[in-house]
Amino acid sequence: MLSIRQARATDTPGLIQLRAAWVAEQTGEPAEDPDFDNSYRTWQAKNERTMFVADLDGTLIGMLNLMVFERMPKPSKKSTCWVYLGNAFVVEDHRNGGVGSMLLDAAIHFSKNIQAARIVLSPSDDSQNFYARRGFEPAQELLIKRFEYER
Repeated sequence: MLSIRQARATDTPGLIQLRAAWVAEQTGEPAEDPDFDNSYRTWQAKNERTMFVADLDGTLIGMLNLMVFERMPKPSKKSTCWVYLGNAFVVEDHRNGGVGSMLLDAAIHFSKNIQAARIVLSPSDDSQNFYARRGFEPAQELLIKRFEYER
């Protein structure tokens, strides 16, 4: 049975596998990185996120994460927040069956419950139409400064 739920600490190994599967799909080959498990766990400990997973009979088949940005309060006004949605991924065998939509619904529901002003994301070319069908639109008010680093 499929369930969409917030991730638990016990989901970390499955999240690590999903992230590795995503990278392998993007590059066309599995990444050989014996330190990845530790790198992921270190990242997770340093980066507070709300993670949602698609759990099919105990196996994670999809994920996304949300980072909540609290705005600086103003005198006589309550602080507000906005949400950045990142790392949405569903394994290939389970795409186009509603899993991604259910994960996105969970993210939208969560964001509305915390009264976020908006959800922001940086979609891949392949996911632009998916998000557009759900009411996401290009943002005119944001600016970006890119940095180039050797990797």
